[in-house]
Formats: sequence, C-alpha cells, structure tokens
Amino acid sequence: MRLSVIALGLVCFCAVVIGIAAPLQDEDDVRGAFLTSRPKEKPATSGAAKKPGRRRPPKQTSGATHAVNKPADKKPAQSSTSGTPVTPVTPSTPSTATKPVNAPRIGLGLTLFMRDSNGSAVRVDPDHVFHKGDRVRVLLETNTDGYLYIFNRTNDGPAVMIYPNADLDEAGNYVQAHVPFEIPTSQSAEERLRWFAFDEIAGTERLFFVFTREPLSGIPIEDDLIALCRDSKESCPVKPSTEVWAGLEKEMQAPLKTDKTQQIGGAQTTTEQQATTRGLGLAKTDPEPSLVMMASSARPTLVATLDLIHK
Repeated sequence: MRLSVIALGLVCFCAVVIGIAAPLQDEDDVRGAFLTSRPKEKPATSGAAKKPGRRRPPKQTSGATHAVNKPADKKPAQSSTSGTPVTPVTPSTPSTATKPVNAPRIGLGLTLFMRDSNGSAVRVDPDHVFHKGDRVRVLLETNTDGYLYIFNRTNDGPAVMIYPNADLDEAGNYVQAHVPFEIPTSQSAEERLRWFAFDEIAGTERLFFVFTREPLSGIPIEDDLIALCRDSKESCPVKPSTEVWAGLEKEMQAPLKTDKTQQIGGAQTTTEQQATTRGLGLAKTDPEPSLVMMASSARPTLVATLDLIHK
C-alpha cells in the first residue's frame, strides 16, 4: 500500500488512528487556548470565491526609501544549481522592535471527515474502523500563521513529502491562522480525487503534519521546489535528508497538550466549506476541530501524526 500525492491519485487505507509521537498531556485549557484567537464574528463573504494563496506574503519593509542614504551590511546572495534545494532564508536575529512579544503557543486542529452514502462529508471518530470502499478527508486548522508540511511514511520506508507539492498551490505551503486547509481538496475536478479511499491491500501508513512559524531549512518550497521537480524528476517527491528528518524526529519527542471532542456524526458546515475555498477564517461560533494539539510556548514547531492502518 502506498500513499499517492494528494489531489493527484487515490489513497487506500482501512483504519485510522490519531497518534502523537510524544507523551500526551491533556489539559482543560488546551481547546480554549487554541480557539481564543478565532474572531467573534464571521468575516464578510460577499464577492466571488477565491482560492487562498499558499505562497508566503512579501516581507514588509519600513523606511525603504531612506535605505539608499544608509547602506546596510549585505550578506552574499544564495544561489542554487539546477535540481538542488535551496535552504530558505530566515531572519538571523530579529530586532526588539520586530520580534513578537508573548507569541501564542503554536497549535494545530484536526478533524476527520468520512463520505456518507449521499456523498456528504460527515465527522467521524479517528478511532473508527474503516472498510473497503470508505473514503475520508482531513481538515486542518492552525492558530497562527505559518508553514504546513505533510510527510508520508509507509511501514519502515523513507519519509516522502506530499505537501507542499510542485503541482499544487504554486508549490506554496503558507497557511493563515484559523483558515482551514483540507487534504485532499474537495475542489478537485474529479470526485475520486477528493477523498482518500480504502481498499483491501494491507499495510500501515503514517502521515506527519509539521507546522512551523518559519520555513524548514533544507526543504525546498515555492519556486525552488518547482525548479527542482522540473529539472530533476528523480528528486520528486522530495525525500528529506537524514539530517533534516532527524531534526523532525527530535521535535516529535516534545510533549503536546491535547484535547479531543466526542462530538461526531455532524455534517461539514457551509461555513467550513467556504472557508477552505475562499481563505476565510473560522469564527468562535463555527464548529471546533475534533482534535486540538498545542506545543509548549517555547517551541516554534509542532509535529503530529495520523496513523492509517489497514488490517
């Protein structure tokens, strides 16, 4: 059993179990801490639907018109050869004026939907045992702006990056706080590509959801990823280096505080559907994620896993 690239092929599973690769710490305030940054009211929904952009926003610069009179130290520009990933550039030492003060704990919300007999998306318990022909979709929500990576690992095989993808979202992976992201997308032109499908083939898949405030070093995104996949087909999908993966495995050991709701069976709401396609943030009155995971305040990265087991 092998996991296909999202929105480009079918995925065959048989049972799903949510798992965190670190000790779980359940706290009453986890869900409240995650939802506190949701707006009280729903944003305006007028105008034509517009798919949210996934490329990082341009950096804002203040006093740019005066820079010519006050030259700054310049660092040598990074270059890349064809087919070689470029390490994303991040600010080295933010100034006191630009450094976030009391940054919120980084959090990830996850809801599992199952396709019912009418073709609608219905909330399902991640511990539900699935059978051949069942189809599921994952809805993700973050509590702050950042970068979302999704890796897949089959049994003990190598990790493979399935998002960002050179053929999706302009190879971007930037997500905004409380603007939901779904995998696979319900907006695919073909019905069969809108769900993960289960078949009779046995195996164990594990999805790794990595959410971080800054792009991961050593993992190409946007134009670097597009160029890599165009010039070196063997390099795509991207397999993280041993060093990069070791760093992520270390992050997996960090304890996550979690909260899981028992409310299942409800259909996906119109607001949730619109939010995924139009880049609209969810409000406090909208449905909450089935599972909420929060990292400690000192950590800029959160790593969670979703086990897909076929028995």
